[in-house]
Amino acid sequence: MIEVQHLTKRYGRVTAVDDVSFRVERGEILGFLGPNGAGKTTTMRILTGYMPASDGRAMVAGLDIFDKPIEAKRRIGYLPEAPPLYPDMTVREYVDFVARIKGVPSKERKDRVDTVMKRTHVADMADRHCAKLSKGYKQRVGLAQALIHNPDVLILDEPTAGLDPKQIIETRDLIRSLAGDHTIILSTHILPEVSQTCQRVVIINQGRVVAVDTPENLIARLKGAETMFVQVDAGGADVLPVLGAIPGVLGIVASDQRGVVGGFEVESERGTDIRRQLARTIVDRGWGLLELRPMRMSLEEVFLQVTTEERPDEPTNPAETITPAMVEPVPGVDSHE
Repeated sequence: MIEVQHLTKRYGRVTAVDDVSFRVERGEILGFLGPNGAGKTTTMRILTGYMPASDGRAMVAGLDIFDKPIEAKRRIGYLPEAPPLYPDMTVREYVDFVARIKGVPSKERKDRVDTVMKRTHVADMADRHCAKLSKGYKQRVGLAQALIHNPDVLILDEPTAGLDPKQIIETRDLIRSLAGDHTIILSTHILPEVSQTCQRVVIINQGRVVAVDTPENLIARLKGAETMFVQVDAGGADVLPVLGAIPGVLGIVASDQRGVVGGFEVESERGTDIRRQLARTIVDRGWGLLELRPMRMSLEEVFLQVTTEERPDEPTNPAETITPAMVEPVPGVDSHE
């Protein structure tokens, strides 16, 4: 549904987007992540036709965004980070205005406006002027205008910015419900939202793609040793040497989790499950086993790891920045050595 090939954007000597390639399948939600200044917003502006590229190609619903911009834009709903609202219009007037611009048939327009306002939870603000809306409501009205013409593709830049926790959950559920009927690119700084919403993620750093995969696969590929958390009531006995002697254990340290007494983090060889041995050893010693669970690497840790890698002076394949397996190839796109 969306295919990006070697996309590049230069401002004089500064390269904001550098040889970016990825694809998004029909009905997929793709998370687009990166630190501030990484090139996320520039990439999305290019994909929506708001900005030309210096080099490369972008296809949306089979249409080249540069060769057929009008046709491609009809297939796209775009929510920029700052929603383009008209302050003198009421919410209903604004959503209806956008519906007219985007060619929603007149006989369908009222029902479509009502449906979209209800779906984005702004119906209760229908008669309020946009200038008087909170930031959270402005974001949701922006989402309503992106949805009004029922586009094939949604490109959402920080859709939960300014929302309270309840509104974030509602918006997350809405985005999930749109998957299947729409192909979605979601850019956000709220990484738990990505973990709970997106099937795959693209991580961009300094204008270049450094990882493309599912959150689960990224975590598995970056994680080294397996780590278990165990909490033991040992009655003052020395736990470290006992658990450290279990076959497969690489190391053990006392946990620094606040308020936890008798907690330990046990590292074992990757792919080795030592839970049975840990539990048996603790029980055989007559100690109390209070908790035993694997410690998962979070998407935040993955993000920090791949975006703090130093970029070499000479351009290289983004896959080489981490590991070749971390970046999925785009069919038909040659890699650069």
